[in-house]
Amino acid sequence: MSKYKEIKGFKVQTLASDTAASAIDAGTWSSGGSLNVARRNLGGAGTQTAGLAFGGEATPGNTADTEEYNGSSWAEGGDMGTTRKQLQGCGTQTAGLAFGGATPSLTGATEEYNGSSWTAGGSLSTARKIMGPAGTQTAGLAFGGETPSPTTNVTEEYDGSSWTAGGNLNTARQDLGGAGTQTAGLAFGGSTVPPVTGVTEKYNGTAWTEVSDLNTSRYAVRGAGTQTAALAFGGSPGPTETESWDGTSWSTVAELATPVMLGAGAGAQDAALAFGDSPISGVTQEFSAPSDFTKINLGQVYYNSGSNAFKVTAQPVAGGTWASAPNINTARYVVSGFAGTETANLIFGGNVPPGNNPKNATESWDGSTWTSVNNLNTTRRALAGFGTNTAAIGAGGYSTGARSEVESWDGTNWTEVNESNTSLEDGGGAGTQTAGLRTGGQAPYSSSAETFDGTNWANSTAMNAAHANHGCFGTQTAAVVAGGQPPSGTPALVEVWDGTSWTEVAELNTARLYGTGVAGISTDGILYGGDTPSATANTESWNGSTWTEINNLGTARGAGGGGGTSTAAIYSGGDVSPYQQTELWTTSVSNTTITVS
Repeated sequence: MSKYKEIKGFKVQTLASDTAASAIDAGTWSSGGSLNVARRNLGGAGTQTAGLAFGGEATPGNTADTEEYNGSSWAEGGDMGTTRKQLQGCGTQTAGLAFGGATPSLTGATEEYNGSSWTAGGSLSTARKIMGPAGTQTAGLAFGGETPSPTTNVTEEYDGSSWTAGGNLNTARQDLGGAGTQTAGLAFGGSTVPPVTGVTEKYNGTAWTEVSDLNTSRYAVRGAGTQTAALAFGGSPGPTETESWDGTSWSTVAELATPVMLGAGAGAQDAALAFGDSPISGVTQEFSAPSDFTKINLGQVYYNSGSNAFKVTAQPVAGGTWASAPNINTARYVVSGFAGTETANLIFGGNVPPGNNPKNATESWDGSTWTSVNNLNTTRRALAGFGTNTAAIGAGGYSTGARSEVESWDGTNWTEVNESNTSLEDGGGAGTQTAGLRTGGQAPYSSSAETFDGTNWANSTAMNAAHANHGCFGTQTAAVVAGGQPPSGTPALVEVWDGTSWTEVAELNTARLYGTGVAGISTDGILYGGDTPSATANTESWNGSTWTEINNLGTARGAGGGGGTSTAAIYSGGDVSPYQQTELWTTSVSNTTITVS
């Protein structure tokens, strides 16, 4: 009999603490020395062992107090020249920069700190409060904030004496977090009055580019670190929530010990400082990442001696979440996808709103950016798609009627290949470019199925019921068809294909008439979105026998393009304005206690 070590490559170990993906994931928050002047809406700068706190709202009224942190306690520094709250800052303890805020009227006042006293600098061109900060005393960055508008997307750069205009944020907002430098800044979260947002943007010294959103949308969020290694913490909702940024995506790490709503942040990703709070508080907290930790391994079983429990490292689908990602370039719905993965996807065709406007546009996704590539040869919507983002098939669809044309994608160009046996729109697709499956469709509604070997189409065993606008995922010999718009029956109907025959199995929890997104294989998949007929955000996971409701999409919609796996999926476009949204489904590797019933 095989041993556990022979299967997984490691023994069942006894560990003092849980395994972690990185030092940041193993990091924790602990209490530091309290501020001498309790306050909120203050400015912050410096590092964890040389921090700077200034201004803010104290009791009673606003304050100009400055305090310096040495890693354990705060000491009084020189007072600011302008008493104010809701300001921001950057720089170091001996070369700090304070800007903006409310006196209580909006101000653009800027001051420079030399380690003992403040000196007036050039004022912001746009007076504002609760903006995002980044940079140093001689190369500062201020972005967004609250103005009478009430929000702004204005960015300004400081050169040590004056502020000049930079590139505007893509999303105007206030009370956002910031990190990084003047030429490599990071903006995240905030309020667009309303709603709260998780939008993240990076700055290259000239322009802002939208990247992956925070997992938890919030305002009054504070930050520390750089453009490629940042920490976001506190805010509302989720005043203890902490997320780590690796330059590509956000992941949830250890929560703050004490909620932070309107405090300040400083430091680095692996050594951050949070201080002040609402209600008015002097609480200081330090985030520290260990130098040594045990690396997490998917599938590992170990004994945690600290919690006296056996644990397993798994990737539970139920723990997954959806997060916004950059928009597709061409607004559309009834778009074809299921070609590729969460980090390498392809969408093609679709309908451009309003009205009946089929499109031949194709876009490729590399995990962070959508790029427009060569178009389909035949303009149409509602194709059946399958394969990868470098080797895909688009079959059937609709332009002036149902189509039988098939095109093959080689990563650069579309080429017309042999037509399918039946002209259909709104069909489903699964498998690869050389071993594909096309299911159902309409005009009229159909239960037909065809297989594709890379050259020819062959009629296969028909489904038990007609399906159109349905979800289809898996392979040529093991697939699932779920929901859809049959002329009779139920839009919750699910059938499983074993390569020979179709079998009706457990129905969906939420019946969907059309437009579902899907990802995965026949024994491990997810289905999301769609129309009931109203748009739904519901997501369900499939384990081969039952459907389970899991975390919803951020935006309810149908008729988007899907793809990926049960633990890493994508949904792009759709039938809800602005028709360009992309969301990513991510399931984290995590440690779970093993229970014995």
